[in-house]
Amino acid sequence: MSMQTTLAKTEYLPLKEISRPIPPVLDEEKITKMIETLKAHDESADESALPPPDVLVIRKNGKTHYFAFGGCHRFQAYDRLNTDKILCRLIPCTVDQLKLYLGSSAETLLERI
Repeated sequence: MSMQTTLAKTEYLPLKEISRPIPPVLDEEKITKMIETLKAHDESADESALPPPDVLVIRKNGKTHYFAFGGCHRFQAYDRLNTDKILCRLIPCTVDQLKLYLGSSAETLLERI
């Protein structure tokens, strides 16, 4: 977590609405440990058992798009537990900033989703 993301707003987002355009390289042991942590966590607590992943928020043509490039093991753990919504750290982003991650394919991706 960087100083910038410490100040970012957190919000629960539907897992299915977060685009993950870069295929992750996964460590199964790490995912298993995260699943165990999530299962052991007191569900009545207000905070998540795992740190919220950073999610870029882009608004274009009246639509809001969510992108994540890190937190792949956390996303896999939540997905395998069939979690509908997860707590995310929202970071406002422009299309030009998204291009730093995706290059010229950023515009095409935004048109498809």
